[in-house]
Amino acid sequence: MKSNIVAWMQEGNVSIPTLLFSEYRNLNLNETELVLLLNIITFIEKGNEFPTPEELSARMTITIAECNEMLRRLIQRGFIEIMDQYSNEGIRFEKYSVNPLWEKLVDRFLLNHQVSRQIEKKTEETDVYTCFEKEFGRPLSPFECESLGMWMDDDHHDPIIIKAALREAVMSGKLNFRYIDRILFEWKKNGIKTIEQAKNHGRKFRQKQTDRTQGQENSQQSAVPFYNWLEQ
Repeated sequence: MKSNIVAWMQEGNVSIPTLLFSEYRNLNLNETELVLLLNIITFIEKGNEFPTPEELSARMTITIAECNEMLRRLIQRGFIEIMDQYSNEGIRFEKYSVNPLWEKLVDRFLLNHQVSRQIEKKTEETDVYTCFEKEFGRPLSPFECESLGMWMDDDHHDPIIIKAALREAVMSGKLNFRYIDRILFEWKKNGIKTIEQAKNHGRKFRQKQTDRTQGQENSQQSAVPFYNWLEQ
């Protein structure tokens, strides 16, 4: 019994990217081709870098002829390649390489990531327009929509920073695009790219305003004055 378990453990394991199982269909591979590739990978992992069609078909439900044809198609479609290798004694031999498969999988992963980021960016941009219309209490004019687009596309302001500038304008009681544009300009000039940096920057300027009014007896109870960005 123990010897059987040891023999099973000695068979080893093969590490396969999970992405291959979720993306093989998008790579235009069918299940039989996938299993053939997995068997090639398994043989390579165990030191047999050029398994024969006979060895491969013996593990599957396809004939040797079908295996030969499938190997030929996988090579033509760029999923595997046959490489020439030379031993230390100068003897030439051939081996399979599945690097083309991994390269296709990486391309697929990057494409998925790019599409996801584009969807996320579109959602963030739509959310910015929604926030502005909510604060302004009306639909934005074409000019205002163009300004928002320029902030994101031309000035490369992050939507989160644009919404932070909008909140700053609301808190300051100066809800207009010129004021918000000035805030964004000042933040960009000072290298502000995160919400926390924006909050700290605003606190510093408001503290300066507070210091100027310390002579008033009720300064502690009065509303904290806000920094007027348009006076810069």
